[in-house]
Amino acid sequence: MKRIITATVRNRSGVLNRVTSLLQRRQFNIESISVGRTETEGMSKMTFVVDVEDYQKLEQVTKQLNKQIDVIKVSDISEKAIVARELALIKIVSNSQLRTEIQGIIDPFRASIIDVSKESLSIQVTGKPEKIEALIELLKPYGIKELARTGVTALVRGQQPVSSDSSSILG
Repeated sequence: MKRIITATVRNRSGVLNRVTSLLQRRQFNIESISVGRTETEGMSKMTFVVDVEDYQKLEQVTKQLNKQIDVIKVSDISEKAIVARELALIKIVSNSQLRTEIQGIIDPFRASIIDVSKESLSIQVTGKPEKIEALIELLKPYGIKELARTGVTALVRGQQPVSSDSSSILG
């Protein structure tokens, strides 16, 4: 089962390596990871999309992550109301005759062309992973030369109660 786990951590050298090593030792497959600074100086937020066998293994790894010295808070936000987005940059084969056709494909996705050359177009799209996947599928027939994705980043929506037990998997 896929889960979205967030971890607030101290922004220090080696923290990402220690956290991902712990997940790897527990044989979690990390499908995506995004990390960036938060509104608090010296803190970062990690967002992982992981594939896990069952709730018991998830609870075990959540508790172990919370024991890490630089980890402040760990939450499984999979079953909460969240806002989740991803960014993708897609370079496709294109020529001047195809540009209008491609523009017609990307417009409904609110994607934009960010670079143009004689042989290619680079497109930027943000949204839910399913939206990104759908656009990629539509662009495949044109020939994808290069693809870069950030991975999911997410926030819990609005005024949801915050659990005092940050290791709770359904909190």
